[in-house]
Amino acid sequence: MTAVQILILLTIGYIAMTIDKKQKNFPLPVFLVAIGFGLSFIPYFDSINISKEVIYNIFLPGLLFASAYHYSASSLRKHVKVIGTLSTAGLLVTAILLGLATYWMGASIEMTWVGALLVASILTPTDPVSVVSILEKSLDDPSVADILDGESMINDGTSVVLFTVLLTMFTKQQSFEFWPFLGDFLSVSIGGIATGVVAGWIVSKAVHLSTQRESQVLLSIIIAYGAFHLAEAFGFSGVLATVAAGIMLSAELERASEEEMHRESLNGFWEVAEPGLLAILFLAIGIVAADYLLTFDYWLLAIAIFFVSIGTRFIVIAGTMQLFSGYRELLDVKKASLLSWAGIRGTMSIFLLLSLADAADSSADVLVSLGFAVVFLSLVVQSIGIYPLSKALDK
Repeated sequence: MTAVQILILLTIGYIAMTIDKKQKNFPLPVFLVAIGFGLSFIPYFDSINISKEVIYNIFLPGLLFASAYHYSASSLRKHVKVIGTLSTAGLLVTAILLGLATYWMGASIEMTWVGALLVASILTPTDPVSVVSILEKSLDDPSVADILDGESMINDGTSVVLFTVLLTMFTKQQSFEFWPFLGDFLSVSIGGIATGVVAGWIVSKAVHLSTQRESQVLLSIIIAYGAFHLAEAFGFSGVLATVAAGIMLSAELERASEEEMHRESLNGFWEVAEPGLLAILFLAIGIVAADYLLTFDYWLLAIAIFFVSIGTRFIVIAGTMQLFSGYRELLDVKKASLLSWAGIRGTMSIFLLLSLADAADSSADVLVSLGFAVVFLSLVVQSIGIYPLSKALDK
């Protein structure tokens, strides 16, 4: 991707954001993906190819940090039990249920059990993006949006850990062993969170000592990418480290007497950087996805997996709500349905698909195309349906 192409994509993103101001009936992410899909037919954009390294090392740390930093620490404390359960044990249960269904439905393409679990792990992380703002506008109770936003940040990290373990089994043709998997899952996750918390606390103190806005912004960039790569260097989850660092920095700023001044400096940068990164990323996703979708022959299977993924998510969410007092009344069947529908697949799923395509041989091509098809359906159908569904259920 050349500098000129990046500039063109940013310009297209700016125009799309200007046209799609309300982002209700046609939210921005699906708008950008659709435009990117159309651009794939123009020869000039044929050379655009976004790699998994670029997504993982450049786009994800910035986007995850921006989401974590803007997320209210008080909301996390309020819903920590539900968010923690949904993004860890809930994610594992969702992957197993969806994997079982995918294995049964994928008999026609001779899908293995580990392959089915691998597809399920790719489809478990959620990427709400503009959906959160839509839920905040359409519902009187902000709890649904807070839970969705918090869950999506953490399950990005846990899904990478799950996928990495399953990918090793898939490429080396190993059988699934639960206890070694659980040990790897916990060590990588806890190590990433601990790294992020420590790094976030240290940088928050440095931000308090700094008096220049430019220095404060620079420190936030350092922590966003530094925590990520530091955790990766130790063999921990860089995604969880960046999320933990962003939340820790936000929590420490809430305690500061000069919070408003610090927030003004950091918000001024990240509120511009985040939509810029999103615009380039979703346009590129549309361009790259076209190569897989135009030659895909199993759309009925993809549609079935798409709806089953929403159903399994609803089962896990509804079940989780029964575990904690106070949430049975807060999240009734209607809101649980809305939370299930709002779990859109996006950036992290695309990265995992590109990782699968890069690591496996041609035997995984069908799985990659199948995953792209389900993610594409999720972006289009769920994004378009979230606003009318939220208004209908609210009534």
